[in-house]
Amino acid sequence: MPRENKTKYAVLGLLAYAPLSGYDIRRIYAESLGNFWSESYGHIYPILKRLEEEGLATGAVQRQAGKPDRNVYTITDEGRGELRRWLAVPAEPAHERIEVLLKLFHGWEVGPDAMIALVRQQRAEHEALLRRYAGYGAEMTAHPDPPTPYWLMTVSCGRHLSEAWLAWCDETLEKLEQLPKEPRAGAELWRPVLDDQEDHR
Repeated sequence: MPRENKTKYAVLGLLAYAPLSGYDIRRIYAESLGNFWSESYGHIYPILKRLEEEGLATGAVQRQAGKPDRNVYTITDEGRGELRRWLAVPAEPAHERIEVLLKLFHGWEVGPDAMIALVRQQRAEHEALLRRYAGYGAEMTAHPDPPTPYWLMTVSCGRHLSEAWLAWCDETLEKLEQLPKEPRAGAELWRPVLDDQEDHR
């Protein structure tokens, strides 16, 4: 059974705030949702069409003087009901793919120097994220809207995760600095043995 595309509800939730165009939704993704729910911009427009086909949103052309027309989508009563139904369902467990950990797992092949550069890059990315989260928090607090407390909770989660990443990066860099510099250090002394094989060493 194919897994349901949850981005449908990300878009539906945005339409619950106000009528929006595809461009509006792309902008909001870049500024907020994209921090924790990534989606290709090319998928947003088909999702809007699907919502319209399912009766969960309606689309209308908005004329603009001196500018191209906009297709603006509005949530329907059925769409709001579907959003509320989904919000009440327990969230599925997260199944993450973290490339830096995949590379670190196999880092013995190239030695610690390459992994040190990788982890330093990861650290810099999370430092930048923390600066971004601080900006979000300051802006939302200065100009609060009724949903702002909920939005700030997602910012807080991102901040805690990045702080944890920084702590892990510092710990990992310290350990990597202590490892032998050559790739495959100790290979001559090690013969991997699978569980279903006999150890002939």
